[in-house]
Amino acid sequence: MTQLKTELHPRNRHRAPYDFKQLIKSCPELTKFVAKNSYGNESIDFTNPIAVKTLNKAILKEFYNIAWDIPEHFLCPPIPGRADYIHYIADLLAVTNKGIIPKGKKITVIDIGVGANCIYPLIGHREYGWSFVGTDIDPLAISIADGIIAQNNLTDAIEIRLQKSSAHIFKDVLNDDATYDVSMCNPPFHATRADAQAGTQRKWKNLKVQTNALNFGGQNNELWCPGGEVAFIKLMIKESAHVNCKWFTTLVSKASSLAPIYRALEKALPQEIRTVDMGQGQKKSRFVAWTFV
Repeated sequence: MTQLKTELHPRNRHRAPYDFKQLIKSCPELTKFVAKNSYGNESIDFTNPIAVKTLNKAILKEFYNIAWDIPEHFLCPPIPGRADYIHYIADLLAVTNKGIIPKGKKITVIDIGVGANCIYPLIGHREYGWSFVGTDIDPLAISIADGIIAQNNLTDAIEIRLQKSSAHIFKDVLNDDATYDVSMCNPPFHATRADAQAGTQRKWKNLKVQTNALNFGGQNNELWCPGGEVAFIKLMIKESAHVNCKWFTTLVSKASSLAPIYRALEKALPQEIRTVDMGQGQKKSRFVAWTFV
């Protein structure tokens, strides 16, 4: 009997266990990483960053018909969790659209910190046809994301822009007269590089794995920033009051971050604040949403 991952969103394509035979058809290079685990099931070594990246390549090709690759050391996102955020945003947009999920290029999404992997625009466009404006402070990450977009003929749907100042989130990177439907963000949640490394070691210890590898990779600006996710999101809240966007959303990694984020939101005086819980495997996740409309 197939055990569904019921903690994932009902529309998430990744609720069933991976069919590695089918994934190998989409990405033959996955073959060398697949082996039987201690339970007798086909799997990969999730401590091996190359194996994880190759699994992502196979998933994106099989489920979304996306050709994808990123260089070593850039953040390699777990696809099911990233897809969940997209689907819950679709539900949020339906709230103010008579319960109907809006689809098509007229729906414009801002992805703050799009990264080299460009994962949210790729999945969001494939699932709902939305248009995306992705921003990042790393020119190399933007160059890599642009290459993926061009390779998949999505230049008319996804645009990536350089944020030249790490002191700003929305400012100076969006068109003042443009309107947007929703913004999304997976902020760097550690306050220092040491915190990021310690977090990785805790994760492996909890999983009883002996390794120091960061299996999902990540550049400095993808994993940490001064003040961590609270400082980043506070700045986002402050600047959001001046952006013509219906809904603002951001992932919040740590439950302890919610109280200071709520306090910052109360000062900004939005019309509505929502917290949406998501379950992704062993990790509980959530995003906070607010609107001034």
